[in-house]
Amino acid sequence: MPSEHGAGAAFARAEASALTPRDPDWRARVERIFATAPFVKLLGIEMVSLEPGEVVAQTGLGERHCQHDGFVHAGVQATLADHSAGGAAASLVPAGFLVLTAEFKISLLRPAKGERLLCRARVVKTGRMLSFCQSEVFALAGERESHVASVSVTIAHVTGKAKG
Repeated sequence: MPSEHGAGAAFARAEASALTPRDPDWRARVERIFATAPFVKLLGIEMVSLEPGEVVAQTGLGERHCQHDGFVHAGVQATLADHSAGGAAASLVPAGFLVLTAEFKISLLRPAKGERLLCRARVVKTGRMLSFCQSEVFALAGERESHVASVSVTIAHVTGKAKG
């Protein structure tokens, strides 16, 4: 077991401080990101829970979310994963910074079908100018939960002011 002053303890302190919000208004910022994004509202995506560096979001599924064979469109899954990762990253950046997706990679694990999609997004590593996030998307049908997508998202922290 590492001592409280050894390398393991230093790593644990660094990890804990990395997930400390640097904006006292972080919660309202992330709530605003979900409440005001027109495309996200169009898809019916809503935040379920929020912690520093972590977001859980969901959307109910209907015909408008499906592709031609009746499965949930990959674009819906990607948007849910991307926006959730952005919210997780936004919870950790300082005031005066915006978050924008710089890159993402989606792995569609199986066709998605169900009553709703749920995404669990978390910041894996955050730095001064970038956050690396992981989003996991699940299709929920009754009591059944199927892991349908795994998404890696790199979020850029840019100076600027949000519209409005």
